[in-house]
Amino acid sequence: MSESVQAEMYDEVMEVLDKLRPFLQRDGGDVELVDVEDGIVKLKLMGACGSCPSSTITLKAGIERALFEEVEGVEEVVQVF
Repeated sequence: MSESVQAEMYDEVMEVLDKLRPFLQRDGGDVELVDVEDGIVKLKLMGACGSCPSSTITLKAGIERALFEEVEGVEEVVQVF
């Protein structure tokens, strides 16, 4: 994947996260984009989301699904600590 495609994907992922962020913040959490590399989006859940037992569901069923639908080339979303 070229550097320009990576940069474009990073920007698109940020746009989606910015749309989702208010919902996370309403519950006392947030999300930080750590990296996008070869279709793998690395996120850090913060605040209440970082320690929430439902964080995996939030990551996979919420954030990952939105990214799959809106950003071409996303293959996986993983949580980093």
